[in-house]
Amino acid sequence: MSDWESVIGLEIHAQLATVSKIFSGASTAFGADPNTQACAVDLGMPGVLPVLNREAVSMAIRFGVAIDAEIDRHSVFARKNYFYPDLPKGYQISQFELPIVGKGHISVSPGEGEHKEIGITRAHLEEDAGKSIHDQFPEQTGIDLNRAGTPLLEIVSEPDMRSAKEAVAYARKIHSLVRYLEICDGNMQEGSFRCDANVSVRRKGEQELGTRAELKNINSFRFLERAINFEIERQIDLIDDGGRVVQETRLYDAERDETRSMRSKEEANDYRYFPDPDLLPVTVSDEDIAQIRAGLPELPEQKKQRYIDELKLSDYNAELLTGNRDTALFFEATLAESPELSAQLVNWILGDLAGALNKAGLEISDSPIKPTMLTQLVARIADNTISGKIAKEVFDAMWQGEGSADDVIEARGLKQITDSGAIETLIDEVIAANPEQVEQFRAGKEKVLGFFVGQVMKQSQGKANPGQVNAILRDKLK
Repeated sequence: MSDWESVIGLEIHAQLATVSKIFSGASTAFGADPNTQACAVDLGMPGVLPVLNREAVSMAIRFGVAIDAEIDRHSVFARKNYFYPDLPKGYQISQFELPIVGKGHISVSPGEGEHKEIGITRAHLEEDAGKSIHDQFPEQTGIDLNRAGTPLLEIVSEPDMRSAKEAVAYARKIHSLVRYLEICDGNMQEGSFRCDANVSVRRKGEQELGTRAELKNINSFRFLERAINFEIERQIDLIDDGGRVVQETRLYDAERDETRSMRSKEEANDYRYFPDPDLLPVTVSDEDIAQIRAGLPELPEQKKQRYIDELKLSDYNAELLTGNRDTALFFEATLAESPELSAQLVNWILGDLAGALNKAGLEISDSPIKPTMLTQLVARIADNTISGKIAKEVFDAMWQGEGSADDVIEARGLKQITDSGAIETLIDEVIAANPEQVEQFRAGKEKVLGFFVGQVMKQSQGKANPGQVNAILRDKLK
């Protein structure tokens, strides 16, 4: 593969978080019984007319402003014509030549210390199709039109990515951004955020793009990476064996970890685009854009830079904290209670808490340890109520639902011993019991100190203050 270069572009469909559909008043709520949320407009019944949802337009502009994109003051909806059972009108209302959001860009971090700018070609509004269901009726396909007419923002990148890792970093960044902007809930399991990947390969040094294959509707970042890596290897092997890549749409099979052909890839002229005669052009004023810009929240890049400048966090830790909106909200909640403990809180959130969440398969929003509980735990380390080692035990107990840090410390009798007299008594007992190690220390073997610290901590069941133990031990041994 060292002789080859992959070229990757992504098309991301973000379902906009409007209450009603893009051209009708039907609900967009997820989980309703099949075909209970599809009205006459969604079904394409004769005589009905679509009416554009203003909030969907505002959300699209919000995204465009956030990626520093061109916002087209004049955009047009078109009919994209194709026949499919879950598209009752026989066409999809989308945008083609005049999308609402033009060229923009976004910065991604594929790895620690890595930064790359990815261009965004356009972002356009369109309606979703319905859903075909193949596994509920023997030898038949069911059609659920609840999703028909749901507003989508299709975000099309430039072919700027050169690896699956970069593509995943880009997809995660877009996912994070639409959630920060509160224009999409980002739920990939429910289909609110879906990725198509256009993948091609070429020999290193070549400028001309290779023939691309499109991988459709990938619904997890892990599958996106695996699908792209498989497709890159498939295309290289095919060319090396004397074959040629054909332009087609392929499906990723997660169980077999492979892509397979679905159909030949259509070109734009196959869809016979033309302006929708039932919808007026969308006109956006400078005042509209200024108002939307003024209402933007603090965006991930701005938050990351603030953490670096004000909290002196590393670029890597700041990226981890801001890459997920819920993680940033959790951190902000802990910070509001104890800003002086920011460094310690970062370590616990990105360390023990992240590890426990990953092991349990939970999102941070579902964490059994809430921000107030974690702040209290860190505060008890800071005020010497417990040691860092005992804090791990307290954390585990909190995770299991035993209450707050104070509750656990009290119930389990974990309060740290800071009484110097009590610590001296323990140290005297340990020294008296180990005369050989005392002589070794006095002979210059400094490492023996660790043995004594361990013995004292064992005697105290981990409750003695480690700093005091070290200081008093040195004095006693000398």
